[in-house]
Amino acid sequence: MQSPAEPDHSASPQHRSLALSGDPMLAVRFAVPAVPKLLVHRPELLKRLTDGVQEPLTLINGPAGAGKTVLACHWITEGLAPRATAWLTVEPGDAPGVFWAYVLEAFHRHGIRLPAEVGRPTRAEGVDQSLLVRLAEGLAEHPEPVVLVLDQFDSARPPEITEGLHFVLRHAADGLRLVLTGRTDSLLPLHRYRAAGEITEIRHADLRFTHTDAEALLREHRLEISQAGIRLLVERTEGWAAGLRLCALAMQRSHDPEAFVREFAADHTTIADYLLTEVLDAQPPPTQDLLLRASITDRIHPELTDVLTGRNDADWTLAGLARDNAFLDQIDESAWYRLHPLFADVLRAHLRQRCPGLEPQLHGRAARWLAGTGRLTDAVVQAAAAGDWQFAAGQLVDNMAIGRLFTGLETDRLSHTFAAMPTDLTGAAPALVEAACCLADQDLSGCTAGLRRADEYLTDASGPAVRLGRAFLGVLAGRLTHDLAATEQAAADADRLLHEIPQPVLGQHPEIRAMVLAGLGAVELGAGHLDRADSSLTAAVEACGRPGMEYPLCDSLGSLALVELLRGQLRQAEEHARGSLTVAERSALPPEHRAGLDHLVLAGVAAEHDDLTTARTHLKLATVPVGPLPEPVAEVEAAVIGSRLATAEGDWEGALAAVHGVGSAAAPLHLSEWTVDELAIAESSAHLAHGDAGAALDVLDAVASDRPEHAVAKARALLASGRSDRAMEVLAGLSTDRADEPVTNSNRAQACLLQARVAAANGTSEEAHRLLREALGFARPEELRRVFVESGPWVRRLLRQDPQLAQAHAWLPAHVLGYARAGAYEQLPVVVEPLSERETDVLRKAEQLLSTEEIAAELYVSANTVKTHLKSIYRKLSVTRRSEAVHRARDLGVL
Repeated sequence: MQSPAEPDHSASPQHRSLALSGDPMLAVRFAVPAVPKLLVHRPELLKRLTDGVQEPLTLINGPAGAGKTVLACHWITEGLAPRATAWLTVEPGDAPGVFWAYVLEAFHRHGIRLPAEVGRPTRAEGVDQSLLVRLAEGLAEHPEPVVLVLDQFDSARPPEITEGLHFVLRHAADGLRLVLTGRTDSLLPLHRYRAAGEITEIRHADLRFTHTDAEALLREHRLEISQAGIRLLVERTEGWAAGLRLCALAMQRSHDPEAFVREFAADHTTIADYLLTEVLDAQPPPTQDLLLRASITDRIHPELTDVLTGRNDADWTLAGLARDNAFLDQIDESAWYRLHPLFADVLRAHLRQRCPGLEPQLHGRAARWLAGTGRLTDAVVQAAAAGDWQFAAGQLVDNMAIGRLFTGLETDRLSHTFAAMPTDLTGAAPALVEAACCLADQDLSGCTAGLRRADEYLTDASGPAVRLGRAFLGVLAGRLTHDLAATEQAAADADRLLHEIPQPVLGQHPEIRAMVLAGLGAVELGAGHLDRADSSLTAAVEACGRPGMEYPLCDSLGSLALVELLRGQLRQAEEHARGSLTVAERSALPPEHRAGLDHLVLAGVAAEHDDLTTARTHLKLATVPVGPLPEPVAEVEAAVIGSRLATAEGDWEGALAAVHGVGSAAAPLHLSEWTVDELAIAESSAHLAHGDAGAALDVLDAVASDRPEHAVAKARALLASGRSDRAMEVLAGLSTDRADEPVTNSNRAQACLLQARVAAANGTSEEAHRLLREALGFARPEELRRVFVESGPWVRRLLRQDPQLAQAHAWLPAHVLGYARAGAYEQLPVVVEPLSERETDVLRKAEQLLSTEEIAAELYVSANTVKTHLKSIYRKLSVTRRSEAVHRARDLGVL
């Protein structure tokens, strides 16, 4: 039998190759079109097509240039189609009789012999039902199923053609397989075939080129494009085959193909000609007008389109265009549609050319319709495109949505939109939006100017939303300037105005309350009012319960964790810091929205736990802002922790450099009294480690402070200088709490240790042991290990004298308890069995703070294997967590 790719153009004397008009039949309609010379092999689709013809019906459906015909041709020319395969290209003008005459001729030319009794149509307008019956019977008796490929079948308009085809397909008793290509769905009763499982559908989504397909196409065109360039090309074309092929041809002519990908405009390329000719010009004039007007919005709604056209036919017109694959897709079965990005670009360019001046008017109409339906961000974008900045800014301010410039899913889009807003607009709303944009960029002078202009327009008669916007920005500006009084006043104004706004309206904008509380809490923290900061920040965290609040939640959790670290509440601090990290990672917050307090707090917690390696790792990860207005608290605490770690490592100069490096001439810090004291205490500790008690005292005496931390530091320096009596006098003042300066357990533990040291030196051993027990009692709840390490070897001597006390506090580091690294571990939990070599490798990676997946990648094993090793490690070391395993392994000398 003849190959399906090579139709038989000969005709027997008994067979006439004439149309019903008497003209010769067009041979080109029976010929399988040649596939492109540069072809991308798509084995998955070819296999689906091969499998599909085991059932009665296969549809290949997609827009112009999607690769429908190429796929079918490739399938046939590759020899994947059955031998009994016929090809026919359908023409729009085919009447029913003409169509069936061509079908029968296609069978004949492709070597498919049917009984002579089938006959031929006698008139163009239709065929007798008896002919269809005889054809169905002839196909049923054919020795093998016949495959008929009808290319561009959607061109067949008369319903009689579809009805006749359905009749033959259903009555050919498995003797006929149809493959239909087209831009629109066939009028065949597809639901019946779907219900019966007798249809294979290859749709637009299947025909789209993947990244791999696009890479292969470019390779065929001898183009070397970066992976990022290919991704951008696929993104812009959305995998449209013809678009990619046209781009490849244009790139071959370009001096810089990579730049072409970044810069090409669809309206200036052959893509525009293709889309205008194949898609737009194929539509009737009213539909063309609708597409041009609707193209000014990213998403298209029938009601919005009617507003843009002034008609009421958008509903059925848009549905028809989507059904016809006219580069318009319905969005998730909703009432909304979207144009292919390239087609939208071409339409907008054509609109400007055909109707100059109309586009801004359409944007204005769209803005008001979108605002009326509650789609605020879209309304703002459209108003900006119309040049109506007053309306755009008014929408943001009057709807209390100014916080969206700082947080939420629309932040980048709104910021980009208002970046183009002129600076000479009148009115409070534009001034507030300008101030907010400057604030988001940490441009304090620009923010101040914007707020000053807004104040000129604000009066007592101004609405609560506008005044709330002003108070909200006042809090954020106060945070940047670290002005406690101004921030508290703005926060009070905001709180009062929030009570004037209906709760349902307020509930739509939780970011306002959350960011006011977070800003107030941060300023209170900076001023050293830790209790007030704790209250404000806890309330801020509770206000961040909705999606889109990731930035204020991450910010509030980080600040709250730092408050708890400073108050010695290490467990809570670690919990909130890790919570902040989790929020940031899950929501992929950009670096500019992450203050880095989470890692900073974890560094501080690890330092208190004497886990210096972990502390150093977190300190490196702490991204303390270094912009024009850095957070003083973050930079000071980073310096204090860094100085403490350097001191522990014996790097005296590095410890002092960390403290002295706070701030810079270019960006001097506004330091509060308590942060100055924090730096002085850290510098004093560095001097003491270097053996210079005099310098340590001088640094502390230069700072006037009545903080408990200062008193403990001064007592330590006095003791180091031999003035133990004076040191005890200083510590005596810590016996009672003060409302403004509560004494933390860390302060108490350090004070007891200093007193115990004096008692031990004076030979009052019983008193020294009593004070050591008190210190351990204060330190145990938070496992404050580092204070015992820093106290010196005398602690170890006392613990050796009291084995029962040492055993009761096995959480202390081994070298403090007095165990030799290579010696006995009688008072440590028993190790069940030694760690294997692979378990030790896993533990070393865990020490580096790698996740399970990262450890798996480093060791070339699966994540489940890592989890199994970790469970075994926990069992052998008698622990339940990674951090505990690392600590225990260090104490045992494993790490």
